[in-house]
Amino acid sequence: MVHKIAKKIVSYKVIGNELPPDITAVEKPKIDVESMHENVTRPEILMGATYKIKTPQSEHALYITINDVILNEGTEYAERHPYEVFVNSKNMEHFQWVLALTRVISAVFRKGGDVCFLVEELKAVFDPQGGYFKKGGVFMPSLVAEIGYAIEAHLKEIGMIKSVEMDTHQKQFLAAKRKEFEALHSDTSSLDEAGDFPAKALLCGKCQTKALVLMDGCMTCLNCGDSKCS
Repeated sequence: MVHKIAKKIVSYKVIGNELPPDITAVEKPKIDVESMHENVTRPEILMGATYKIKTPQSEHALYITINDVILNEGTEYAERHPYEVFVNSKNMEHFQWVLALTRVISAVFRKGGDVCFLVEELKAVFDPQGGYFKKGGVFMPSLVAEIGYAIEAHLKEIGMIKSVEMDTHQKQFLAAKRKEFEALHSDTSSLDEAGDFPAKALLCGKCQTKALVLMDGCMTCLNCGDSKCS
């Protein structure tokens, strides 16, 4: 049917995609997505992982266990969220404050929301008596910081923290620097105990690893590729 427009068009509306009055649109069932909160009931069985920490400050290792609760299980919105953390060790020297720390961390986990801030807070704790170097030259400012690194590794494992990987250019640059260093220092006496970096390497401020060396007149990290000249 043709309609003649006798007046000036001041507005319009597209109705081609609208359903006829006699056809009812089928609504998708709404899913009540549950987020982590302090009233979530603890299941009888929790999935988790245990991380071993061995420091030069103690002959006994620490074992950090982080258990997760699965929210919205069986749906497309299923996700793992940390629920509780425990630290066990034969060394009872730090028992009091470690127990208090794990209870506070577990309470923050169960509170819900973004718990990733805990990682940076723990990693920033420095021991006034000095930190220590782990195998491979990684500097650890305190035992609390190492607990923070263990929690960070777990949050990356369950997808709450996204791992930042070097791009292809950075990997190629680092590989070239490593090859250049190996050519200049073919003798193993100049390497550290782990055999990765020179024994006299300095601490890199970016990755906290003793891998900073002077190459081509510029301090370059052989671990993360950070360079003041790039």
